[in-house]
Amino acid sequence: MARRPLPRILSSGSDRIARSRDLARSAADSATDVLHPLITIVRGLRLLAAAGRRKWAGTPRERRGPALFLTTACVLVVALIPYGPLLALISVMAVAGWQGRDRTPVRTGPDEAEVKRLQSLYEALVPYFSVPEDPSPLFTHGGAWSTAFSEHAFDGDGRLTQLQVAYPPYFPDGEPEARARIEQLLHAKSGRGREYLFDWDEEGNVLVMRVLPALSTAIAAQRFVTVPGESVLGFTDDGAVQRTVPVLSGDGTRDAPPVIWRTGPRSTEPHLLVVGRPGSGATSLLRSLALQALQHGDILIVEGSGTGEFACLTGRAGVLAVECGLAGALSSLEWAANETERRLIAANRARQSGHPAPEDTKRPLWILVDRPSVFGHLAAADGRPDPQQLLQVPLRHGRAAQVTVVVAEQLDHLDALSETVRTHTPARVVLGPAAPFQLEAVLGAPPHTTPTPDIPPGRGYARLGTGPVLRLQVPATPDPYDDATSEAHRRAVLYLLPERHTPLDQAPAYEQEPAHEQEPAHERVPDGEPDRVDGPAPATVPAEG
Repeated sequence: MARRPLPRILSSGSDRIARSRDLARSAADSATDVLHPLITIVRGLRLLAAAGRRKWAGTPRERRGPALFLTTACVLVVALIPYGPLLALISVMAVAGWQGRDRTPVRTGPDEAEVKRLQSLYEALVPYFSVPEDPSPLFTHGGAWSTAFSEHAFDGDGRLTQLQVAYPPYFPDGEPEARARIEQLLHAKSGRGREYLFDWDEEGNVLVMRVLPALSTAIAAQRFVTVPGESVLGFTDDGAVQRTVPVLSGDGTRDAPPVIWRTGPRSTEPHLLVVGRPGSGATSLLRSLALQALQHGDILIVEGSGTGEFACLTGRAGVLAVECGLAGALSSLEWAANETERRLIAANRARQSGHPAPEDTKRPLWILVDRPSVFGHLAAADGRPDPQQLLQVPLRHGRAAQVTVVVAEQLDHLDALSETVRTHTPARVVLGPAAPFQLEAVLGAPPHTTPTPDIPPGRGYARLGTGPVLRLQVPATPDPYDDATSEAHRRAVLYLLPERHTPLDQAPAYEQEPAHEQEPAHERVPDGEPDRVDGPAPATVPAEG
């Protein structure tokens, strides 16, 4: 059964604007079709007038007088004969229509260079799509490429952007190794540096390859239109998901397809594992999830890198602790394990007595752990237990206790993660460049696209449970205290932060001005009240690309 999309609330009236724009475009197209003959004649008259001026300018001065006299005589003769002016007008209009016609040649097929490229690609596929026992092979050396390539498209540079290949039925398209060989060949022959999507139709024996456009990096941190228990990991391709949300991107509002991660007692993927190389955007994703979780719950942050990436959350309402040391991490995670057990016991007792669960067990608790492998090395050197052992209770029983665990680790240190962390994190995200075998090892399935070597921060893949592998672009959520952060991104993140418990004079210089004074056009949602946000973000906080 298909999921019904949730209703969207748009404060800017973008639906009416889009409908008005569509009506205006339809009216303009209809008017162009009706007035096409007149436009053609006017274009031809302009060309004839320009040709006449060039002819007159090129006539020598001693010949202009006789030429003018001859032209005048011809005009008088035409004016005096019966129906002369009408015939002259018809002739001029006919010549103008002929001169103003559209002379753009219509391409009926590929040019010579494109034909050579298609033939070369066809010859390269012959060893993979042919066997000696086939009496009528579809792929043969020296054969016609048109018998196998039914559809194709090229860009302005002459490179393939779309190709539909028909392959023989005996090709083992159900084997991942056989598919990978074909995809690698098409990727190499069609041009590297782009991301290709391969769609295998096993029933029809057809492979469709097309170039995917780059995901937008212009979406920054903002209020997303979601319900409690939903978090936006990032955004993916159009048509990959069945839902869109309004977002502020660049200078306007548009609908973007989000990758929604659902948490809570009914979630099938209650915990998340984020993997990436340094600078790939894993910490930004944790920071984005923390800002979204603070709308309806409390968070506990354990940072193993010790670089102060979460310093902006220290002392905020709903932030229980931000720990960067081994002792603080052990004590905080021990408290989280005890809190999970307390919630389970309290909820169980309430159910046995026929009462609803206590309110203090319903508020979501988020545990964000960034690079736990660092604490593992420090704990082993100091003779203390690994902090990952304290995550066993929240990971195994957190779904029933409204406890969500998010773990971020570098790609080169995956072997340092405990078996419990890898087993109980069915939601996976891989950011940054990674080899195909690494993507399959983390996500559990290979992506249907070819990753590019150079990708921006926050770009990667996501897979929720046993679902499909989706391309992902994380919304830009940089550290507002970093000097390299742009002013627009800094203001966007500061606007989403809750109020501080510390006095204002002790806050950093970036926050000397209260967030509600910086954004007078948007009403702040008080803690504990339902989310009344009518749009994705205030119009005064643009999102930079």
